[in-house]
Amino acid sequence: MWQAFFSEVIPLFMSQTFPNIVYILADDMGYGDLSCLNPKSAWQTPNLDRLAKEGLTYQDGHSSSAVCTPSRYSVLTGRYNWRSWLKLGVVGGYSRPLIEPDRMTVASLLREQGYATACIGKWHLGWNWAKNGEGPQDVDYSADFKNGPCDVGFDEYFGICASLDMPPYTYIRNRNVEEIPDQDDPGCDDEKICWHESKRIWRPGVKAPGFRHEEVFPRCTDECLSYVERQAKEEKPFFVYYALPAPHTPILPTEQYQGASGTTSYGDFCLQVDGEVGRILRQLDELGIADNTLVIFTSDNGASPRADFAELAMFGHNPSHIYRGQKADIYEGGHRVPLLARWPRQIQAGSVTDETVCLVDLLATCAEIVGAKLPDDAGEDSISHLGLWRGEASEQPLREGTVHHSIDGSFSIRKGNWKLELCPSSGGWSYPHPTKDDLTGLPPFQLYDLEADVRERCNVAEEYPEVVDELKELLAGYVRNGRSTPGEPQENYRDDYEWKQLDWMIS
Repeated sequence: MWQAFFSEVIPLFMSQTFPNIVYILADDMGYGDLSCLNPKSAWQTPNLDRLAKEGLTYQDGHSSSAVCTPSRYSVLTGRYNWRSWLKLGVVGGYSRPLIEPDRMTVASLLREQGYATACIGKWHLGWNWAKNGEGPQDVDYSADFKNGPCDVGFDEYFGICASLDMPPYTYIRNRNVEEIPDQDDPGCDDEKICWHESKRIWRPGVKAPGFRHEEVFPRCTDECLSYVERQAKEEKPFFVYYALPAPHTPILPTEQYQGASGTTSYGDFCLQVDGEVGRILRQLDELGIADNTLVIFTSDNGASPRADFAELAMFGHNPSHIYRGQKADIYEGGHRVPLLARWPRQIQAGSVTDETVCLVDLLATCAEIVGAKLPDDAGEDSISHLGLWRGEASEQPLREGTVHHSIDGSFSIRKGNWKLELCPSSGGWSYPHPTKDDLTGLPPFQLYDLEADVRERCNVAEEYPEVVDELKELLAGYVRNGRSTPGEPQENYRDDYEWKQLDWMIS
């Protein structure tokens, strides 16, 4: 009798004390797009500002990559993206899965601990479509696909396969399309359908008859709200990973938000992001579960140049705030992201931290929340934030070093105030562009003292060769060991061509 009690009743009681977790990942939203982070913002984000006021604001939070797919891999696996087979760029709507079949994810960890788990919104990590031919787009949409969200720890999934500008254009539920995409979509520039004078496009491809790009964002939020309402009635806690399709292109604010920012359609879309977050926060209040629900809001990388930085500057707004660069870049604007966390039972309201952290840290944080120990082959680069949330003092920084990655596969490593960039260019889309600009005469490495030069204007690599060597060796150790945390060494996926830039580290 007592054995049954301890094996069944006690674990159930413990699971009820775990927090619900709502993880909201914006798509291409810059650090400067939140008014709580940017005093010079051209618009106000009251719901995100509320989240900051009632929780913790990170001033030095980073995605592992400056672009979508690799950043999402790190969020869910606790492992740097460049350890996978994807060494640069992103995947598309027809790409093979990036998350390895047996790899632990945040979702699989929490499900093992009794959580209900759901993924809603943009997946963009690939899966295996059923095929009726040899070509990448020869898909049997009537059949189940494999190795998607429901195969890596999520009980439920609703959303779109990749970015909203990538075909196929159809909603997915669990392992199936809701409606077979049997119409040709020639692609679109927004001038044909959008109220504002933007030129954002989506790619040509196949589309389901009922699919409307401008309806995707609110539809996904509706699904998130429906899921939370259902799960709030259940005994066990829930984890919902809501990956917004905005403010990524196509920039399509709904009628309610058109003109709301007084700036551009991008500003309006950012306000819609704020508004959709507000819908979720209000629901948590109405259901009476806000007190023991951990809400995290962040972005997968910096703002895209499709936001039109020059046009926004006319309104006094910079999506990257004071930081150099933008989405895709190795510079701070590429990977320094907004990051807010609210959990009233653990996090002091209105707290602020300047700890350097990374979105790869979610897995270790969730593991400590539920009292689970990560095996050596999981969360190799993930570090828990729970002590930070509890206000526990530490003489050491949370992370020894943090590795960043650009769209062309360039690396940087941050330790304390020092940031070493192992390339002469932006590694992305801004000046100096790695292929479009003349890099003749530029030093091979860039070193910045972010305490004195957070805008990354003065390369001091020649003045501090010992710092360059120290950071190179630290990065080399992280690469060789297959991890940046204590534990048994692990293997990275190797591709000889794409890893040539790291041969000096692993030879």
